Amino acid sequence: MPRYLPEPPFDHSQQGTTGVLVVNLGTPDAPEKSALRRYLKQFLSDPRVVELPRVLWWLILNGFILNTRPAKSAQKYAMIWTSKGSPLRFHTEEQALGLAQGLHAQLQRPLCVKYAMRYGQPSIATGVAELKAKGCNRILLLPLYPQYAASTTGSSLDALFAALGRYRNVPEIRVIRHYHDHPAYIQALKARVENFWNTHGRPDKLVMSFHGVPRYTLDKGDPYFCECHKTGRLLAEALGLQAEQYAVSFQSLFGRAEWVKPYTEPLVRQLARDGVQNLHVICPGFPADCLETLEEIGMEVKAAFLSSGGREYHYIPALNDEPAWLEGLTQIALEHLQGWFKSPWNAECAQREGALTQQRAQALGALQ
Repeated sequence: MPRYLPEPPFDHSQQGTTGVLVVNLGTPDAPEKSALRRYLKQFLSDPRVVELPRVLWWLILNGFILNTRPAKSAQKYAMIWTSKGSPLRFHTEEQALGLAQGLHAQLQRPLCVKYAMRYGQPSIATGVAELKAKGCNRILLLPLYPQYAASTTGSSLDALFAALGRYRNVPEIRVIRHYHDHPAYIQALKARVENFWNTHGRPDKLVMSFHGVPRYTLDKGDPYFCECHKTGRLLAEALGLQAEQYAVSFQSLFGRAEWVKPYTEPLVRQLARDGVQNLHVICPGFPADCLETLEEIGMEVKAAFLSSGGREYHYIPALNDEPAWLEGLTQIALEHLQGWFKSPWNAECAQREGALTQQRAQALGALQ
């Protein structure tokens, strides 16, 4: 097997272009046991996700988890699956399309935007291959993880550089590490909440629920917990909320280890017992709706709140294709693309320069 993958056909008259690879965590191909088993095996085999000793974890994963969890997870996915397929996939696709439209409007030059999944399809390796095939010699990685965590952004970077390691001609690379406190992101969240409140009224309390991570990751230096709290504080300030009017919590626990607290479901139960009657929950760390927002927060946590004495509960949808978010995503990308476009682009000039490059290559013997 060759060390490097074949390079796409090269034309000296072709002007190199820029690509943006939008990355989300991933989704199974179908709400079925076999598809969930493939997805969970890839996801839970990542040492960035589970940091237990490899031999011990292999025995637990293959001997127990992959024999029990896929069927249960498939049932949950079936509850949120749509005629368009996985919500996370089509919302991610919509965001990539919105970003492409925003960038083309701002830059007025050739640019290619693709989306990929860290786990499942289309893979990051596929995304890189598609961008290279389009002639991209510069690639910006834009993860849809506003808050950095080793298990999300870090893992996506691992996959990106592993994919690039298969090529002889590696493009120039930039990566967006996080944007948990970016004004455009905070303003998009604010717009989403205020639009929802205009229809449903303001709640007694707003809970901002983020995906949980094991406590040991915080102790070992992962900034995720702190970045979640900063997002929560900035959003509360943008909404004009006082400390007693909102709370930050963490969901989607897995395994027996201690995770960062407070946990979302016990928190909402306690809020109901304390007399909170009208509760709204938003998940700022999930720009696209998915299983964790639609089923866990929209169904399970709702049932926990109402059964504990609460009267009214609403999940505020993720940013998805909210216009303010697509504008914000475009702004975030533009800031990281600075310096790659040094002059206004003109199709006629580009064509002329390409022809000259072709002539020079032929004179040097690079073309037969």
